[in-house]
Amino acid sequence: MNILIATNNKHKVREISQIFAGTDLETVSPSQINLSVEVEEDGNTFAENALKKARGFCEASGLICVADDSGLTVECLSGEPGVYSARYGGEGLDDKGRTQLLLKNMSGAKNRRAAFVCSVAMVFPDGRVVTAEGRCEGRIALSPSGNNGFGYDPVFVPDGYDKTFAELGEDEKNKISHRGRALEALEKKLSELGILK
Repeated sequence: MNILIATNNKHKVREISQIFAGTDLETVSPSQINLSVEVEEDGNTFAENALKKARGFCEASGLICVADDSGLTVECLSGEPGVYSARYGGEGLDDKGRTQLLLKNMSGAKNRRAAFVCSVAMVFPDGRVVTAEGRCEGRIALSPSGNNGFGYDPVFVPDGYDKTFAELGEDEKNKISHRGRALEALEKKLSELGILK
């Protein structure tokens, strides 16, 4: 079954492709079919944004599409940056700048609990929708560490580990990550529905 990964983010395309490797799902990226779609992520929840992206790419391509929306929620910041994780601090900041802003806003905080949350939506051309969610609990380190991953990976230490996501190998991260768990839950639902053999 061919699935279009509904994102223009190369990191996400790679991660989702790796997670689906070894399943009956063959992933295709928008660049492979010369598709360019921009979907405004103005939903109030990760689930709303994931569904909006999957629908937008499905309408443009006519293919089964899977999209995710994910982000970091930090307890001492009342759940921020949340759905604004990729836009935290405004347009002028890159991943490194957003991470530095996060650490600055958490300065002196004793409670460093955080979670990465991911909602995934699969939309079929016939209108069917299958959704799932995954979480990875952890804490925010005092300073960035590691060169793998992207976004807030250099400061997120998952529970049970003493290394950040950016210090873990891709395979290890994908097994425990919010995106890995969400896609695993999606695969399970697709099997239960008889869509995936």
